[in-house]
Amino acid sequence: MHVDAGAAPSEPFCGSCLTRAPPFARAVAPFRYAYPLDYLIRRFKYHGALAHGRVLGTLLAQRLPQDGSAWPALIVPMPLHRARHRERGFNQAAELARPVGAMLGIRVDPGLCMRQRATEDQTLLSASERRRNVRGAFALTRTPDVEHVAIVDDVLTTLSTAAELARTLRRAGVATVEVWAIARALPGDAVSAARTR
Repeated sequence: MHVDAGAAPSEPFCGSCLTRAPPFARAVAPFRYAYPLDYLIRRFKYHGALAHGRVLGTLLAQRLPQDGSAWPALIVPMPLHRARHRERGFNQAAELARPVGAMLGIRVDPGLCMRQRATEDQTLLSASERRRNVRGAFALTRTPDVEHVAIVDDVLTTLSTAAELARTLRRAGVATVEVWAIARALPGDAVSAARTR
């Protein structure tokens, strides 16, 4: 897997990816989860500052690698469980995905995937707990009609949630899955404190 973390220093392949290939072709996060991006993401995600989401989505679209490869045919926002969606009032991944899709001319389908069970807040869990927490969490509402999909989310940490959704898409016949997010949290980044700020 190629992880492009932009301002976040990273190696092209992580240790776990060298021993076991992930279910997605690459993960792209152009910024590190640090000030001022972390502030904008928290205001957007937990305080309903939807204008921040449009700015962040535009930044993501502008910073995606232009390496000559074909864009995905479809963008799938990371789904929220219906209870979390009711609580928050919106899906932050869908709000990020809309400007990305508009700028790149890619269809966005927030209804293709659903989170079929509520999971614990990932920010409070270890990497192994995150993997267990999201196992079997996703389902598709219909068979995808494309072979190349990008999952859009706000912040990448261990990539366990994205990997689980990618597995669900791959099992349904999607040949290539990419993961796009605005920021990558590195060890030591204060993601666990995000909800309290």
